Amino acid sequence: MDVRNNRRDMTGASVITANRLLDGRIVWLAPQGWSEAISQARVFDNAAVEDAIKQAKAAADARTVVGIYGVQLDPDATQITPLTVRERIRAFGPSVHPDFAPVETPHVH
Repeated sequence: MDVRNNRRDMTGASVITANRLLDGRIVWLAPQGWSEAISQARVFDNAAVEDAIKQAKAAADARTVVGIYGVQLDPDATQITPLTVRERIRAFGPSVHPDFAPVETPHVH
């Protein structure tokens, strides 16, 4: 299990993230490809996320991203929200100024 700094455990839910090779942007695995918006990410039960990560790494579009891993979600949040501060910053941008937050785009890559 590649847990990195996300503190993923055996219960709860996770999303899968990576960085796009073309521009380094943070992307989230969506139902159809990779999205820049965590709100479009596909949510996996933690019991199934390791298999999903293996499938994402083996998929043809995996050659467009690097560093694929799972991110534990906050079970108390009302929307898709990572559990750790590190992943929240990756998902929603720096916590110091809203102008630095990523802009959501409606299309999925």
